[in-house]
Amino acid sequence: MKNIHYPARWFTHLLFAPIIYAMIIPLVFLDICFEIYHRVCFPIYGIPYVKRSQYIIIDRHKLRYLNILQKLNCAYCGYANGLLKYASVIAGETEKYWCGIMHKRGIPLPHQKNFLPYGDKEAYERYAKERNSISTK
Repeated sequence: MKNIHYPARWFTHLLFAPIIYAMIIPLVFLDICFEIYHRVCFPIYGIPYVKRSQYIIIDRHKLRYLNILQKLNCAYCGYANGLLKYASVIAGETEKYWCGIMHKRGIPLPHQKNFLPYGDKEAYERYAKERNSISTK
């Protein structure tokens, strides 16, 4: 809540609020698209559902010591940040299912910890052979 440290910026905050709040449109669209994908495709592939309520948490608006604008901002941020984390977990579960190979560079994400090493053809072939022997039994 760094904005509290800058009370003189109230006009700037007010001026740019429409830009911040306009993001609700693409966020809701993203939410709808991911939820349709999640609910339709995950059961088909046997991927367990991701529990939405663990990521999208809107509860700070219940704090009595916040004013109405702070409550609105907290609800918006709870939705926006929770939605993006939720979508990231859905994308991660999809990546684990379809392409469990590390990237060549970059910091691995938590869901990638058991991915096959990048460029390790032998590891990939061993994995594919194991998976094929399991699926033919």
